[in-house]
Parts: sequence; structure tokens; C-alpha cells
Amino acid sequence: MASEVKVPALGESVTEGTIGEWLKKPGDPVKVDEPIASLETDKVAIEVPSPVGGILGEQKFKVGDTVEVGAVIATIEDAVAAGGGATPIRPREEASAPSPAPAPAPNEPPQAAEIDKELDELPKAGADDLATTLSPSVRRAVIEHGIDPTQVKGTGKDGRLTKEDILTAAAAKKAAPAPSVSAPAPTPSTSSTSAGERREERVKMTRLRQTIAKRLKGAQNDAALLTTFNDVDMTAVIEAREAYKDLFAKKHGIKLGFMSFFAKASCLALKDVPSVNAYIEGDEIVYHDYVDISVAVSAPNGLVVPVVRDAHAKSFARIELDIADFGSRAKEGTLTMDDMKGGTFTISNGGVFGSLMSTPIINPPQSAVLGLHRIEDRPIARDGQVVIRPMMYIALSYDHRIIDGREAVTALKIIKEAIEDPMRMLIDL
Repeated sequence: MASEVKVPALGESVTEGTIGEWLKKPGDPVKVDEPIASLETDKVAIEVPSPVGGILGEQKFKVGDTVEVGAVIATIEDAVAAGGGATPIRPREEASAPSPAPAPAPNEPPQAAEIDKELDELPKAGADDLATTLSPSVRRAVIEHGIDPTQVKGTGKDGRLTKEDILTAAAAKKAAPAPSVSAPAPTPSTSSTSAGERREERVKMTRLRQTIAKRLKGAQNDAALLTTFNDVDMTAVIEAREAYKDLFAKKHGIKLGFMSFFAKASCLALKDVPSVNAYIEGDEIVYHDYVDISVAVSAPNGLVVPVVRDAHAKSFARIELDIADFGSRAKEGTLTMDDMKGGTFTISNGGVFGSLMSTPIINPPQSAVLGLHRIEDRPIARDGQVVIRPMMYIALSYDHRIIDGREAVTALKIIKEAIEDPMRMLIDL
């Protein structure tokens, strides 16, 4: 008897998603909890696992179709029934008879552990890398076969690369004849050379990218956005990290980064200037006696903002662990709706991409966002002397409907002072 594969719960207020990719084809063997399809929602991409083991039967929807929570998208056939006999169906890659394991060849594909290690180093699809998202199965195939994904034309929805595209490219790579060195390639004549070829490509926006666009444009339309700037001498934080990085990593199992310093400094500022940690709801202002910090993270599908909850009550180590976990799961595409729900204030670090200065846009319904930028040595005046210091520009964009300029400047100044003198964070000054 066939088992049904249904769309799982996608999170609060999310009732539907889009079939982004089928990870298995009809007739493929499927294990329990093995992903068979990837769903795109307004916030995250979610893989749909198989509830049972067997053979993938009918796919009831095509790539690009919209499906509601609870809808049956596929069936899983019993392996014995599908085979028409009592002999279980074996996966295709198994041989008909057991044979001794061959000695590793020099060009043998990397093992699973090596593949997992390399996944983080693989360029992820995005606006600046690839036009589409690489699913986990596609990324694994890329590593196994040594294929450059930027050189492969995707046949999936919106030009998405599928596993079959990578396998086809790998087969073509093996079949390609070795280049001949005896006969030089003919030099094309001027008349046969195409001059100034211009091409266009239209790629439909993913569901997540459409949602990001609507929310950011909505923030511009609804809020009275303004940005104030300051610069920060990072000397004290850099020296603290250098002095305690080994002990910190040994005790907590995580590196001491800059984000925990800015998170704790922001908590000080939001405590003293509560309007920066508030938001407008109807004709009321909602204040919070807690700080839930949304941390902007770059993911294969686009920018996501998981939330470090109760940051005001967490240690530096706990904040670093939370952020590291979010970053890892964003790359893997395993963040959930609950991870991104809520948030009272946002920190966005454009410095990791080399940004010198920016005016970040608030994350509705929040009223403020702190933008961090790259650190660079600059000459500044100290005690009447010109000295070189590692400096960073910081920016606070805010909704002027609820936050006055004085409050915004004060909050940013508190953050600056806490970073330049980290002792303030210890004594709550």
C-alpha cells in the first residue's frame, strides 16, 4: 500500500509554499526521513522528508506549483510491492552480487566526511554567485564530480541546477577528448568574429526574494527612515580578543568574535534609550523590557535574520554560539520559521563583505538597525598627536516617527563608548 507524503507545517501564519525542486525521481529508492523535495516559502527553503522507506511513486505537483500545508505531493510505494515479488528492491548503485572492495583509485571521488568538510568552501548560489540555489544534493554532486556549478546551465525551475544537470556535465567532462597539441587552433578572421555580442536572461524571482523585496520596500514606504553615523576605535576590543582568544575557545568551544561585543553594547544602549527597542503597532508604541537581536545572515536563498533571544541576559559565549549555529544552519538551509520570528532590534555586518559605510534599512516592525562595517587603519588625533588606529564606521538607521534624533545619536554614542571601553559592559555603565 502506498504511503502519502504531505506538506509539513511551515510555521506560524505560513499556509503555503512552492515546489522548488524534486530531489528524487519516480522509481528512485527512498529511505525514511530522506528529503524528496525542496519547498520555498516566504522566509526559508524547507526540505520535505519521506515518512517511510520505499520507492518514490507519483509526483502530484510540478516544480513551480504552489502547495498548501497538508497537501499530498507524492506517494511512496512499498519496495516489495513495487518490485512485483518477494525480493526487496535494492538501490541502483548496489551490484547484483557482492564483490571485494577495490583499492582506492587516484581519482576516486572524496568520501562523505571529506564532502561534508568541503561543502562550506563551495560557493553558494545567490545574487552575486549563481542565479539559483544549490540544494544539498546538488552541492554534494558538485563536490563528488569536481564540477564548476557556474559553468553548468540549469534545467530546473528559474534556471535552477538539478542533480541531473551535474551528472550530465560530469559525463560530458569524462567523454570530452583530450586537447590536441599538434595542431594549433585556427585564428578566427575579422569577418567571422562576432563583435559586441549582447545577451539577456530572465530569471523569475524566488518566493523568498519576492518577500524580501516587499518587506524592504514596505519599510521605506511606511517608516520615516533616517541614519546617523559614528566611528569606533576598535583597539580595545582587538586587544581583548587577542589576549583571551585561546582561553575563551578552550573553555567555551567557540571563537570570541566582534558580534558578541556589539550585541552586548547594543543591550546597554537599548536599556538607556528604550524607544530604539520599541516599535509602532497601530496607534500605540510597544516597549520591551527584553532584547531579542535579529542578526542578518547571508544564506544561499538570500538574506535571513534569525533571532538571538534574551541577548541582554546571555553571556558573550552564548551569543557567539547562537550566531555560529545560525550561520551554519543558514548555509545548510535548515533554519526554521521559529528561528526568525520576533526580534526587537537588528545588527547587520556588511564589513564581512568589505563595506566601508552604508545606510541599512530597518527590519519591520522594528524601529532601528545597527550597521557594522569593515575595520581599517586610519590616522586620528589622540592627545594632540596623530596616531594610527583600527577604525570602524557604524550606522544606526531608525524610524523617525518613534525615535528622535537626540535618542538615536545617544544610543549610537553609548555603543561607541562601550566598544572603546569594554569595561563599561561589565559594570553596566
